[in-house]
Amino acid sequence: MSISIGVVGAGQFAPSFLRLWSAHPDVNDVRLTDVLPERAKEMAEKQGISITYQSFEEMLASDVDAVAIFTQRWLHGEMAIQALEGGKHVYSTVPMAIQADQIARIIELVKETGLTYMMGETAFYYPSSVYCRQRLAAGEFGRVFYSEGDYMHDMDLGFYAAYQYSGGEDWKKTASFPPMLYPTHAVGNVLSVTGQHATHVSCIGVQDDRGDGVFDKEISQFDNDFSNATALFKLADGGIMRTNEMRRVGYPSRIRGSRLRMFGTEGSFEQLATTTVWQTKEGVEDISNLMETEPSGSLNDEDLAKVDPALRNEFRSGLSPVHDRSRLPDEFDGLHNGHEGSHHFLADDFVRAVADKTLPPVNAWVSARYTLPGIYAHQSALQGGVQLEIPDHGDAPA
Repeated sequence: MSISIGVVGAGQFAPSFLRLWSAHPDVNDVRLTDVLPERAKEMAEKQGISITYQSFEEMLASDVDAVAIFTQRWLHGEMAIQALEGGKHVYSTVPMAIQADQIARIIELVKETGLTYMMGETAFYYPSSVYCRQRLAAGEFGRVFYSEGDYMHDMDLGFYAAYQYSGGEDWKKTASFPPMLYPTHAVGNVLSVTGQHATHVSCIGVQDDRGDGVFDKEISQFDNDFSNATALFKLADGGIMRTNEMRRVGYPSRIRGSRLRMFGTEGSFEQLATTTVWQTKEGVEDISNLMETEPSGSLNDEDLAKVDPALRNEFRSGLSPVHDRSRLPDEFDGLHNGHEGSHHFLADDFVRAVADKTLPPVNAWVSARYTLPGIYAHQSALQGGVQLEIPDHGDAPA
């Protein structure tokens, strides 16, 4: 089965995925729309896309098989619902949604329609996650009882420019996006290894004091003044997960923004910006080389012109020694990758799920388990750290 994909949003991520899906052997057509039609037209000409639409609604009214949502993060839930109701398969960048009822509706629609929903969570494919899944499957962790997944990305290192590009003159209103409503790189890094889900959370938010109009409640569209937050989760198997979401932090996030630590009864894994170790009761093994990704090609300076220099390394990182490149289409060889080698796998897994009528790894049920913990963590922080129960939609159907 060959499919057509309509990309929604001609922003910073679009060039990479337009090229990958255009090269995929099971994709017959790639299309594009943006809220600014002239921006969509310009990108389409550069990427060789022949069909563009004046609006998302016009794309949904077309015969396109699937839509890929690359819009601002607080719009994903409502747009995914609109697309599923319109009979389209959905790929959505993270987060799944920022409201619990939107997540419930997406799952309900996937059940009713049999359509594919996949969230493009990069952490599922990070070398750290791949490596730890292999160790866990081999029994070398023993029982994993405590894990940490952190997303430490300082605003000074590229985020100001990113929000200015996407938000226009009123960018400060949206640059205050609550850190815990963007939880999936941190939560997903842990849960993609353990396969567990969070049942309870207590979270503390740190009020911002920079005074530059970002994370200012009087300006914020989200009434948010937290720039950093830390959450402690109870997992379904009785284990513990801690997550940090940091936007003001003295840390080299341009080298590695997401990091993972996992502690088991027999082995443990710890990752810093440039060093990663595997540890047992007998000693320590430096495995930093296994986490290193090779540079990837096909994105030039023009493609990255709208990406702040502090963020460009994330868009150029390729595969690592622990990645299984043999499972990818040959047509992807030499094409741009990104975000620790995840782009190739994300693009292929969505196509495979739609074309083969199978569940993608980060399907609607898994996406909910990566996203809901952050929604409830933010609510906990607003209430001073009170413990809240996190609803669960169960496992995906067999």
